[in-house]
Amino acid sequence: MRAVCVIGLGLIGGSVLRAAVRAGRPGWAATTSEEDAAAARAAGYEVVESTEQALRLAAEWEALVVLATPPPAVGGVLRQVARHAPETYLTDVVSVAEPVRRQVRELAPSARYAGGHPMAGNAGSGWDAGGAGLFDSALWAVNADEETTLDAWREAAALALDCGARVVPVSAGEHDAAVARVSHLPHVLAAVLAAVGADGGPLALSLAAGSFRDATRVIGSDPELVRSMTEGNRAALLDALDDILGRLGAARGSLASTGSLNSTVRSGHQARGLLERRHGTAGVRHAVPLDGEHAVRRLREVGENGGFVVSLDGAEATAELPVPG
Repeated sequence: MRAVCVIGLGLIGGSVLRAAVRAGRPGWAATTSEEDAAAARAAGYEVVESTEQALRLAAEWEALVVLATPPPAVGGVLRQVARHAPETYLTDVVSVAEPVRRQVRELAPSARYAGGHPMAGNAGSGWDAGGAGLFDSALWAVNADEETTLDAWREAAALALDCGARVVPVSAGEHDAAVARVSHLPHVLAAVLAAVGADGGPLALSLAAGSFRDATRVIGSDPELVRSMTEGNRAALLDALDDILGRLGAARGSLASTGSLNSTVRSGHQARGLLERRHGTAGVRHAVPLDGEHAVRRLREVGENGGFVVSLDGAEATAELPVPG
């Protein structure tokens, strides 16, 4: 099993290291956080003194390097990758794909790269918030762009599968457009909703029950992490915000003119039903050949059709696709 070198030991990076080691992979990490480094070492994990040392080990072991830093720190790490492990296998667990993809092409062009994004987490931050089981049964996007080589994609996907996840092959642009709606927009809405609730004063907050707590949970995360995540996907998030502002405006107009929210409530209820059925119903499994020049495109089509890869076996991947209809 290929060794794993994780740069960053926050919630996601720390969980990747734990899960990879749990799967039997050799693994080590580097972090700028002395607190996270001390906690990881105390738990028995190898944390080296610097990113440079970690990357030199990665070159020696032919390891898979995992970037697990906030988006603003990615460029600096990539410059060190180019210097110390220029041809390494490389992936990331950053929440935006296209900006990282562009930086890799510019700063570490020889790296064998396939970007990634595990769709898992919690409202905590730092090493202590993570765990080896964080990704169990979660979805993990692995970018399959035109320039992505099959061997780079396989290495990133194999790590995700070893961590207990299911792999969604997707282009960087399609990933960013999708997560703007289902991950980044919820953080913005949670921030606004929490502020509106607090403006209701002590009585409103004392009456806040499950629906309010659930809807505002994600804004309990570190504000700087939320900022870097949402601002890093600016263009796609603006499109999603325009969509929701239009829908809120229509809801307000209907309530003001007719006293009814029927259309808003029913369309939302229907959409939630689609989500429940998609995640509550087993799909149909298919073999996806991993040979020939169109292998990466075939993988990308799995993600485009709402499917995910559950295993890799030699010359094929096993994918699960939604039941038609």
